Amino acid sequence: MRVVIAEDSVLLREGMAHLLEEAGFDVVGQAGNAEELILKVRSYKPDVAVVDIRMPPTQTDEGLRAAKQIRSELPKTGVLVLSAYLESEYALELLSESAEGVGYLLKDRVSEYRAVPLGRTQGGEGGSALDPEIVSRLVGRRRRQDPIADLTPREREVLSLMAEGLSNAGRGCPSGGHRAGG
Repeated sequence: MRVVIAEDSVLLREGMAHLLEEAGFDVVGQAGNAEELILKVRSYKPDVAVVDIRMPPTQTDEGLRAAKQIRSELPKTGVLVLSAYLESEYALELLSESAEGVGYLLKDRVSEYRAVPLGRTQGGEGGSALDPEIVSRLVGRRRRQDPIADLTPREREVLSLMAEGLSNAGRGCPSGGHRAGG
């Protein structure tokens, strides 16, 4: 399997390349920033791009944006995002269109896997590899509180009457014909 690695830390990038090559992967390119990653993926058309989320120049979400661009331009190239941070928003953004051929793993926990699941993220295979903590966070996300639950009994009554089509004059109002607002 052909792999391109994007990581701004040379030490981490070289370490990943070495480990992947020892595991039998063909590391065809390495990049230190998102722009370089896009060029290498376009040139080498790897099976998988391993991408750090935070890359130069701003160290914010350049890697994530590059991963989304790769998915858009080269859907047969899988994307495995590695992050030092558990950021649900980034995972949702990456998975928003489809989870096929995508992975999102935390760097600190990669050693807990017997092998980095690159095969699952291979674009043509249609699989995905998500860190269990990310899945728990996404599935267990608190839903927005129901605004109706915060209403007083009188506010619920008024809302119910409005839903029935009654006017503010309160015709037919069970509370004695008072105006719905007062």
